Amino acid sequence: MMIVASVPATATWQAEKMADLVEDLRFRGLIHQMTDPALEGRLNADRITAYSGFDPTADSLHVGHLLQVCNLRRLQLAGHRPIAVAGGGTGFVGDPGGKSEERSLLSAEELQANLEGIHGQLQRFIEFGGGDEGSRALLVDNADWLQPMHLFDFLRDVGKHFTVNQMVAKDSVRSRLSRADQGISYTEFSYMLLQAFDFLHLFDAFGCRLQLGGSDQWGNITMGIELIRKVRRQEAWGLTTPLVLKSDGTKFGKTETGTVWLDPERTSPYQLYQFFFRSEDEVVGEYLRYFTFLPHGAILELDAATAEHPERREAQRGLARQVCTLVHGPAETGRAEHAAAALFGEEVAMLDERTLLDVFADAPSTALSRGRLDGQGVPLVDLLVETGIAPSKGRARTTVEQGGAYVNNRREGDPGRLIGPDDLLAGRYVVLRRGKKEYRLVRFG
Repeated sequence: MMIVASVPATATWQAEKMADLVEDLRFRGLIHQMTDPALEGRLNADRITAYSGFDPTADSLHVGHLLQVCNLRRLQLAGHRPIAVAGGGTGFVGDPGGKSEERSLLSAEELQANLEGIHGQLQRFIEFGGGDEGSRALLVDNADWLQPMHLFDFLRDVGKHFTVNQMVAKDSVRSRLSRADQGISYTEFSYMLLQAFDFLHLFDAFGCRLQLGGSDQWGNITMGIELIRKVRRQEAWGLTTPLVLKSDGTKFGKTETGTVWLDPERTSPYQLYQFFFRSEDEVVGEYLRYFTFLPHGAILELDAATAEHPERREAQRGLARQVCTLVHGPAETGRAEHAAAALFGEEVAMLDERTLLDVFADAPSTALSRGRLDGQGVPLVDLLVETGIAPSKGRARTTVEQGGAYVNNRREGDPGRLIGPDDLLAGRYVVLRRGKKEYRLVRFG
């Protein structure tokens, strides 16, 4: 499967074509390693075809993939030709990089479903259509050339060019062999050879000379460069970006509830917005550089805002807005921002059920029978106790009398207040709050 894409004359990505791509990459901290220092000059002067790979381990990309997707976009805006490789072939094997144990192998049906989801998402980030042939982007599936290949041909034409000593020395392999309770199967051990052959095939078919990836892909990238040098006697290059981490050094893109996906059915636009809005001050500047196409001056202004008035969270808001718009478009971003504002205001009553549940996904919830609302309704004081906001009815009354209790973000000062059907949001919910941040979601069903 191959799709051809190009950047239209008026890009909708709110970014100007880079006059100096390397300067921009360095400002953004996106150059971790380069196989050849001369690559900088070539990126600024020559038109280069470059690729990055995405293995279909799920039916959606996640925010951990977003950096490489953005980098392909940056190259295209600068006039280079990007190739996005969906790993329908290497997905059968599994990349050992970044994993402490063997990956579960996917069935052919699972891989196909995952590929379809990823293909659709990649097309959203690289704009498709007609245009300048020299900068047309390609979306290809490495199963197209890996699956037809015979084992003997692979061993002879690829495997003979590398020693086991070289392969064992790679970080992705050495880290697995260093653990007494873990090893590495021949299946995953061969992954780096398959990726090397990908680079060779793309070099032959499309003149691709540059591979992009995270710093954990350095070993695999250099294998492909070496294969091209040995087999074609030609030069190719690699460029890696830093691994994206949270402020505490843990893996980026994971939350207590799981992975942050780009598919709105898996991670809603509101949840994606909130993930970036909650970025710590220590890393928000890096994320602005990595995941947005904001001009340098705008980023520096947000850096200054974080240093001078961190409580305003201007950088976090700008980051969340830019990323959510990039992934889901301006309309969904507007809905996410409206939902975020409703968290502390009476606008919460205007939210639809899905958005309401997104907004209060992290709040403790209590399920009660709908019959509790019959007659006069449920005393607010009782609900405050039943949901755990107050330890006793006496404390609940005090909270209400002192103005610290809210129903659907509206302050209530009457300890005799009754909750009835007219208080329900989306037909079945009531939001209770004590003070500024302690929420409870009550579900009547």
